[in-house]
Amino acid sequence: MSDWTNLWYVWLLLLMVFLLLLCGVSASCIKFCCRKKRLPVETFPRHPCDLTVIGIDSDSTAHSTVT
Repeated sequence: MSDWTNLWYVWLLLLMVFLLLLCGVSASCIKFCCRKKRLPVETFPRHPCDLTVIGIDSDSTAHSTVT
């Protein structure tokens, strides 16, 4: 049993791992609670998007210059 008390760095390492896990769990809980209480707010209004599609077939000169 005296071997475990002499290995202070093992206890320090275990304490650091435990504190890191505790901080991670606490941060996750705080983030989850804050997200749940906050109302969803849109930062910018949604506008319809314009989409342009240009069809290129295999006989097109633009297609032959690209390949």
